Amino acid sequence: MKSLKRKEFIEVEMENGAVLQSRTVILSTGARWKHVGVPGEEKFKTRGVAYCPHCDGPLYKGKKVAVIGGGNSGIEAAIDLAGIASHVTVLEFMPELKADSILKERLHSLPNVTVLKNVQTKEITGTSKVDGITYMDRASGELHHEELQGVFVQIGLIANTDWLAGTVELNRMGEIVVDRRNATSLPGVFAAGDCTDSAYKQIIIAMGAGATAALGAFDHLIRN
Repeated sequence: MKSLKRKEFIEVEMENGAVLQSRTVILSTGARWKHVGVPGEEKFKTRGVAYCPHCDGPLYKGKKVAVIGGGNSGIEAAIDLAGIASHVTVLEFMPELKADSILKERLHSLPNVTVLKNVQTKEITGTSKVDGITYMDRASGELHHEELQGVFVQIGLIANTDWLAGTVELNRMGEIVVDRRNATSLPGVFAAGDCTDSAYKQIIIAMGAGATAALGAFDHLIRN
């Protein structure tokens, strides 16, 4: 999608130039995982590089894995993976973890977790699949390599809303701001799912939000 405008109808312009007109619109463009952008990440997707610990974690039972990211999502992933993998290494770019204190306390209580802070991921290595990760100590500049079988990238999501800038209200993370009826700041336009400012990004929550948005759109139509 290319743009959204409100005229007599709400108009959505597609990338191919087609324009869709409607009295109401529900946006459900989702979100995409943030990438680290290092060599090996793209090459080894589904072959050792993963983004969803709940989906792919069981594939690494008894194996050594790394989690890139020390925020809440990264530390939650590390805690979950510690119950499956033989060992989990957490790599955090900043000098301190950004996760909530209770999560950090739980993480540090686990015997099979190593936390590396103030490090920068430089490369995910392998041949046919991942066999390790190379990182740099940001204080000394020294490079280190750790052998492992899986890398989970947990540095956040990017809402697919670039094309909506200046049209509906977005928060600082680019998520569409919605009310309890899943209405946006533009009358007649509703939104649901991971592209919105919902607190949790889960399929079942997105499904419920979709139903709420549909009912909100219906209510808007009968009142206008």
